[in-house]
Amino acid sequence: MPKDKEAVDECEPPSNSNITAFALKAKVIYPINQKFRPLADGSSNPSLHENLKQAVLPHQPAEASPSSSLGSLSQAEKDDYSSSSSVHSAASDDRFLSRTFLRVNAFPEVLASESVDIDLCVYSLHLKDLLHLDTALRQEKHTMFIQIFKMCLLDLLPKKNDELYRKILSKQENDLEELEKGLQVKLSNTEMSGAGDSEYITLADVEKKEREYSEQLIDNMEAFWKQMENIQHFLVDQFKCSSSKARQLMMTLTERMIAAEGLLCDSQELQALDILERTMGRAHMAKVIEFLRLQVQEETRCRLAAIAHGLELLAGEGKLSGRQKEELLTQQHKAFWQEAECFSREFVQRGKDLVKASLAHQVEGTAKLTLAQEEERRRFLAEAQPTADPEKFLKAFHEVLERQRLLRCDLEEEENVRATEAVVALCQELYCSTMDTFQKFVDTLFLQTLPGVTGLPPEECDYLRQEVQENAAWQLGKSDHFRRQQWKLFQELLEQDQQVWMEECALSSVLQTHLREDHEGTIRGVLGRLGGLTEESTRCVLQGHDLLLRSALRRLALRCSALATLTQMRLSGKKRLLQELREQRALEQGSSQCLDEHQWQLLRALEARVLEEASRLEEEAQQTRLQLQQRLLAEAQEVGQLLQQRVECAIGQALLVNARNAATKSRAKDRDDFKRTLMETAVESVYVTSAGVSRLVQAYYQQIGRIMEDHEESRLQHLKTLQGERMENYKLRKKQELSDPSSGGRTAGDAHEASQAVHQRMLSQQKRFLAQFPVHQQMRLHARQQQAEVMDLLEARLETQLQEAEQSFITELAALARVPLTESKLFPAKRGLLEKPLRTKRKKPPPREREDLGVPNDEDLASGDHTSGSLSSKRLSPQESEAGDSENSKKMLKRRGNL
Repeated sequence: MPKDKEAVDECEPPSNSNITAFALKAKVIYPINQKFRPLADGSSNPSLHENLKQAVLPHQPAEASPSSSLGSLSQAEKDDYSSSSSVHSAASDDRFLSRTFLRVNAFPEVLASESVDIDLCVYSLHLKDLLHLDTALRQEKHTMFIQIFKMCLLDLLPKKNDELYRKILSKQENDLEELEKGLQVKLSNTEMSGAGDSEYITLADVEKKEREYSEQLIDNMEAFWKQMENIQHFLVDQFKCSSSKARQLMMTLTERMIAAEGLLCDSQELQALDILERTMGRAHMAKVIEFLRLQVQEETRCRLAAIAHGLELLAGEGKLSGRQKEELLTQQHKAFWQEAECFSREFVQRGKDLVKASLAHQVEGTAKLTLAQEEERRRFLAEAQPTADPEKFLKAFHEVLERQRLLRCDLEEEENVRATEAVVALCQELYCSTMDTFQKFVDTLFLQTLPGVTGLPPEECDYLRQEVQENAAWQLGKSDHFRRQQWKLFQELLEQDQQVWMEECALSSVLQTHLREDHEGTIRGVLGRLGGLTEESTRCVLQGHDLLLRSALRRLALRCSALATLTQMRLSGKKRLLQELREQRALEQGSSQCLDEHQWQLLRALEARVLEEASRLEEEAQQTRLQLQQRLLAEAQEVGQLLQQRVECAIGQALLVNARNAATKSRAKDRDDFKRTLMETAVESVYVTSAGVSRLVQAYYQQIGRIMEDHEESRLQHLKTLQGERMENYKLRKKQELSDPSSGGRTAGDAHEASQAVHQRMLSQQKRFLAQFPVHQQMRLHARQQQAEVMDLLEARLETQLQEAEQSFITELAALARVPLTESKLFPAKRGLLEKPLRTKRKKPPPREREDLGVPNDEDLASGDHTSGSLSSKRLSPQESEAGDSENSKKMLKRRGNL
């Protein structure tokens, strides 16, 4: 093998970026990417390799790295390897979790940072994107909930109750706003915990924060569930809505929220894949920038190696002494590496300026887009008709929100690509400038310095310069070939990562299917074994469980993606080590086609180590996935317990409502049976006379008449009061308008602009006249609302008084018929009332009483019919003496119905 090729092999580029970063920070002047520094006599300093092997960044863990030549696989390194191949332990876990990397908030920050861990930074951005996706979907869910609740309220409440409608809706909006504010405060506190304002963060801190995020999001989800459940009680207790209407509203609300959750779930799956694709793209762009930055170092190494070879030829011919050669070579090393360091320093400084400008531009564009999207949402809601087709409205509204969300993501991605292109252009600009400087160094050395030192003619020095440039070009071609191999290996690694992510997505889908089937089977089994639930109650429980389950599974799906990301972050160190070993193997295999026995043994040892590291990586990946999947299953179990508690409460409430309904139906049936039995007993009883029944009926109708008269007087009095208040408000408003000076009067004072003042005064009067119409309409609407509320209160009081009158009549009739009746046995005492008529039927009345009862039998039956009618309908048809009262009652009911 020629000597020049041996020199090239000694200077092959390693793949350890840690050594490069350490050398840059230490401001050394020897080759940054070279573990053996070539001396003037062609020898090397092995102690430098030993020092550099242990030199790592303060924020990076100590890991083994591949050597740059076959000779690096020494016995000492084999001993290190054999000792490092121990079983996975807790200390290894602690070492991986203590890995520290740069805290980044946006992708452009990764491009211009010095000695950055690309994998950890990119995956941390992936976690942030998942959190942003969860926030966007949660806000969309709350927005759709408000719109669905609006539609349900419009179906429930009449159009006259606008104020009540606004109160109910405002209550829900305020509760959701407070809920979101509380969550954002908790998330912000969690983000600032741990390292605080430090520039770096550990992997353990990331895992802790993700776990706390998950707990806080689950708590927020549970709080939203409770808010939905409290809507029915809120409507019944605060706004006196009937239980049936509130229950129907909740069923409709739940059904439409299930449809909304389905839309959100589909959107989450697609956008999670989009986030994964963006993450792979970010890793690709960051690797491109890294390759471009290392290109200057390759140029420096290859040019210095060519210069050293050219000076070695002169020294071999005796035209240059060893001391002169070493002095010249040291000067060139110092100049070249100072220029390379200047390139890196200027790239970082100007790159950070580009990143700041890019982020500022992105913030400005996002703010403008947010305002435009808010206006688009308001315009859509103003033009849409939700109640016409609720399902179509939800789909259209979801499409609007999803399109806006995708536009924001596209804007961010476009800005990232623009920033990457700017950094690439900066790198190329600095590269060209550095290459020009390198060429000046070479020209100065061979065209000015060497002729003066050696006394050689300029033509010979120029010929030697051309040979050095050809040698440098040959070495750069070899380096380019190695970089192409590196890029191919990186592409293969990306494909493997994508395959792993697809497997994780499949596992997540299987887990969600299993959890869904398990929970649905359990709830159906419980409802099947329970008795006493109606079909409507069962459907309501199943709908509520389905909504909660969909929401919980969607949250667990994002948590599964986050844990898969944490798995990749834990394995990134092992993957990087294996990748460097593969690159080293490719370098050694392509370095020469002819290897001696010792070199073949070392190459086989390197290949064996690659296989061993791959096996260890696979084992580590399985253990890490198992550990994090167990954590996921534990969290899924906790969420399942929350679901179980909510469903248990729902089933308990359904059973309670069912029991109350059954008891109410039983009491109503007993009441009807009691009325019928009391009527039969009164007809057949010897104690009930025509005169006694007539006296009771007349007293009953008189009481009803007094009640109706009082009701009519109260109604008229309240209406007069409301009319008076309305007139007073109208007079007060007119007085304020008359006392208010017009704007036209102020402008008319100018004598030079009389015509313009008159025109402005006419416009002002026209506007004021037109403004009176909505004001008058609002006043009339407010008056009608007050009148409706007063009528509702009077109606409720009338119902109560009529029921009390009916109760008094039943009590007196039962006392007249000698039917024992107590307050507690008014409704359920069916059995006791049946026994009493049987005893009274056996009694023989005296002949005189029989004669008294013989004539008015038809009248008694008629009065009995009236009694039955009064007991069943709560409003009796009066006899001839009470015809006026009945007519008033009918008129009142008709007016109330019209109102």
